[in-house]
Amino acid sequence: MSDLHVIVGAGPVGRATAVQLASEGHEVVLVSRSGAGPDLPGVRRERADAADADRLTALATGAVALYNCVNPPSYTVWPQFWPPVAAAFLAAAERTGATLVTASCLYGYGPVDEPMVEGMPDAATTKKARIRALMWADGLAAHEAGRIAAVEVRGSDYMGPWVSPANGHVARVTEAALAGKPVRMMGRVDQPHSFTDVRDMGRALAAVAQQPRAWGRVWHAPTNAPRTQAEAIADVCRAAGREPVPVKGFPRWVLGIGGTVVPALRELRETEYQFTRPYVLDSSAIARELGLEPTPWTEVCRATALGEPTREPSSLSACGSD
Repeated sequence: MSDLHVIVGAGPVGRATAVQLASEGHEVVLVSRSGAGPDLPGVRRERADAADADRLTALATGAVALYNCVNPPSYTVWPQFWPPVAAAFLAAAERTGATLVTASCLYGYGPVDEPMVEGMPDAATTKKARIRALMWADGLAAHEAGRIAAVEVRGSDYMGPWVSPANGHVARVTEAALAGKPVRMMGRVDQPHSFTDVRDMGRALAAVAQQPRAWGRVWHAPTNAPRTQAEAIADVCRAAGREPVPVKGFPRWVLGIGGTVVPALRELRETEYQFTRPYVLDSSAIARELGLEPTPWTEVCRATALGEPTREPSSLSACGSD
């Protein structure tokens, strides 16, 4: 039986998934546009355009699972970037029989007034959220039609090792905070907010890929109890042996006025609600059903401060009773 796992997207989540699977002894291919990156024990790198269905098919032929861990270069390109990429993954999964395992976010739920749990409707109306919700709807429809096996893992804002300022709100200000400088965050800094360690995303993706009973649904990655943005920054500082720094939110006019001239800021206005009200992910289902618990919060903060892992990959990625 094949033991090949093909991960497309070599950012923090793709890397974490590759490291986890390799630690379990699987054959792992990590795919990116350049095919370059640091050597990872037990991981082979390949080049591919994520929108090239033929190339994905060639790479995934004989694979157990094909992972969509792609991270678009900018919010501004989502409408053009995602449709052909999503179509390529669906085509490759159907042609090869590899389980399609997608790393996703919480955008699809839209603004909610309670902790987000699996099974809530994807009721968002904003552009980026509708794109991600449609990707899962299409994957689930193909799964229910028997054309593919599909499963999706959703996480909240990323922390942990390898997360750069480009893909983590806390990482964006970590260097300044550790230097003792006051920092500013999106929205309000006093609202509870969930933060997911990328290693826990990787563990969850690896686990659901290998358990047929997990397919055909959304899972939430193991995630610690929420912290406010101010608390998260303070905890990262303490984990590095530094004193916490003042943390304030950006004035609302920054997105309003700034968005008229800076496209990236304009796109952030769609997701501003995530930082002006409680934004809480409930991951109790994956703990209860698959036995996956989040990395301890102190370790999440330490790895965020250091930029590197502080422990070996967990052996719990495929636990849970049948």
